Amino acid sequence: MTQFRTVTERESLRKHVAAIHVGGKLTLLQRKLSNCLLLHAYDDLLTKSSHRIDAETLCALSGYTSRDRDTLKAALRALAETTAEWNMLGDNGEEEWGISSLISYAKLTGGVCEYAYSAPLAAKLYDPSVFSMINMRIQRNFTSGHALTLYENCFRFIRTGSTGWWELDVFRRLMGVHDMAYYDDYSKLNAKIIKPSVKEVNAVSDISLVAEVRRENRRAKYIRFLISRNGQETLFDLGDDDAVRKSDAFRRLVQNGIAERLAQRWISEHGEDYVVEKLDFVESERRKGRVRKTPAGYLAAAIKGDFKQAAPAPVKSVPAPTASSEEDMAEVERSAEKERFAAWRQACLEVIDANLEKRSPASRKAVRDRFERLLEDDFERGQFRRYGWQARAVFTKVREFWSDLIPEGLPEQSD
Repeated sequence: MTQFRTVTERESLRKHVAAIHVGGKLTLLQRKLSNCLLLHAYDDLLTKSSHRIDAETLCALSGYTSRDRDTLKAALRALAETTAEWNMLGDNGEEEWGISSLISYAKLTGGVCEYAYSAPLAAKLYDPSVFSMINMRIQRNFTSGHALTLYENCFRFIRTGSTGWWELDVFRRLMGVHDMAYYDDYSKLNAKIIKPSVKEVNAVSDISLVAEVRRENRRAKYIRFLISRNGQETLFDLGDDDAVRKSDAFRRLVQNGIAERLAQRWISEHGEDYVVEKLDFVESERRKGRVRKTPAGYLAAAIKGDFKQAAPAPVKSVPAPTASSEEDMAEVERSAEKERFAAWRQACLEVIDANLEKRSPASRKAVRDRFERLLEDDFERGQFRRYGWQARAVFTKVREFWSDLIPEGLPEQSD
């Protein structure tokens, strides 16, 4: 997850002290999962000793589209084995040092993930003067773990405009490459880690970075990053909008298992009408028996993928049935069936397209290549190469393939 970004400010000195740093190496998925866990638990950090979130919802929020629970277990295990260390000035002006595992425990049962933070760490994370939460929407844009790590370590200094000078050994530790001899050479560190990460942060996030290096005896010794906003809002810029929190959409989201801060984010980003439309859609799907377990994961996917009700087939005016018009009636029924199938097929393809949009170009290519290897003959491969996922000739196989990849599944065909 995040290097836990923290800043403590002493107003008299205008001095910000870096507080929480996360040791060990976390993958991009592990960082995203950790941020999502904290977002979900934030409102109850000081009042609840443990927190629960539907596993499908957690995966959907993190952009993890596989149903492979072993990977999720490995990510939770890594968070429990990773330490968070803080060093800051306490309220009495004395230095406070502490260390804690990132999460104190986690368990998966019945499709629900239960987890907890140690009390001292939870208090640090809840204090907005110490900890700054990143935007979950922006987090999903990152394709590099190093870029996300750099973003998290720099974002906490947004109020001062600079990280201050870090020794390169400290920077290597923050980026998780301190034990790799290859990056002892600054030119390689710069080419492989610093430049690509700065480029990605500037391209996909709400801050812009400029790296500066200070040398001693002609050798790079220190690095700092100058930070400015580039216009996108951060998670906590929302404030506590009473109008949003009193809305029917907010109430219904919370009733469906969505954390309050995430519900507030969705309404602010998409508008109440859009969210209500998706709530109605999921409720309709639930009544039809198409939503498994809790609706939270399906709801998250519907809001991200803009799921819609299939347009009803137009009602056609036909003469009253007679013995001589049986063939015409059969033709009308066949036509209506085709229209229902087309609407269902389009609904499935819209879900697939929404999933593809969240993937990196490399991931999209890998999925495409994997599916193509499953096709049995030259005709099917030719159709897929020409029309892609829209190819009618392989739709049945496309649907089977994606049903295993998308946690919330694809729409079921109506009778």
